[in-house]
Amino acid sequence: MQIESFQAGNFTKGDGYSYFMPQPINHEWYWNDAKLSTLLEKASISLGELNSFARLVPDIDLFIYSHVMKEAVVSSRIEGTKTNMDEAFLPKEEILPEKRSDWAEIQNYTLAMNTAIRELEHLPLSSRLLCKTHEILLSGVRGENKMPGQFRQSQNWIGGATLNDAVFIPPAHHHIGNLMSDLENFLHNRDIDVPDLLRIAMAHYQFETIHPYLDGNGRIGRLMITLYLVDQKILNQPLLYLSSFFEKNKTLYYDNLTAVRTKNELTRWIKYFLIGIDETARKSADTLSNILRLKSNLENNLHKNAGRRGASALKLLTTLFKTPVINIKKVEEICSLSTKAANDLVDLFVKEHILKEISGKTRNRTFLFHQYIELYQ
Repeated sequence: MQIESFQAGNFTKGDGYSYFMPQPINHEWYWNDAKLSTLLEKASISLGELNSFARLVPDIDLFIYSHVMKEAVVSSRIEGTKTNMDEAFLPKEEILPEKRSDWAEIQNYTLAMNTAIRELEHLPLSSRLLCKTHEILLSGVRGENKMPGQFRQSQNWIGGATLNDAVFIPPAHHHIGNLMSDLENFLHNRDIDVPDLLRIAMAHYQFETIHPYLDGNGRIGRLMITLYLVDQKILNQPLLYLSSFFEKNKTLYYDNLTAVRTKNELTRWIKYFLIGIDETARKSADTLSNILRLKSNLENNLHKNAGRRGASALKLLTTLFKTPVINIKKVEEICSLSTKAANDLVDLFVKEHILKEISGKTRNRTFLFHQYIELYQ
């Protein structure tokens, strides 16, 4: 099937409204647009360079958690949460009561992503895996009463207060099983020659159009992109997330999705998606490079200035790259120090501009590894 000739679907009569019924996508695809080929090549090269660079990074696992946390913050922010990245690392008791529901959604997203990545070791990217991930995402937070872990059994809609004034009405629930089966088969169908980046571009569009859950579709759909890249060994580590690219201009993101449904402009969507892959991969590589430079500079400074506390200082610094918000009690545990020695070590880190006090307290103070967090802005 030719991408330029794609017919996205049609509107079908429901009970007093019309819903959009998308066409199946599990086909061989080809195109004539030379610009699409150029963008595909650029995105593939940038993604390959990111993956190669990540393989050379020592202790890459140190930095994965913060990458996932940033994705959790940004992807959830698209859906209306207002938690900042530094707040996301704080324990629940240090979050203001009015912000705890947003904070909990961030924690759920992080847990959902990390669990899904582990599950890929023995379970392919599939409806089963997405449903397990969705169940974690909505557990105990907003949307917990909207069938976590299950495809919807009723009609949903996007925008507007009711079906009558909705911006978009996805397919009726009884079509979801077949549509998701088609999407899943497309992702894994090796009898057709479709580049992986085109597969996941089309699959993301199709997933958002199917909107198979009552809540959490946007987050699961964006998470699915990274899961596919890891599942297909395009990325060895979950280091690329498109939520920041989508959030940069949310209107453009939604307009490009809508243009496929209303104007059959699949080429436009794929080009936008590939530009996002290219830009995000290059930015992720730059972030990793800046992290390594920061780590090296701080280690050199601590070698010079930490004196007899050098071993404890380097141990604490390593921990901060994984957990950039910390308190004195945690420093005691990490470095096996007395309270006084832990306080002295933290004071050294403050003096070296590694840590910044953020709680405003004189007791039970909380400190942020601000230079590191700023690299993710």
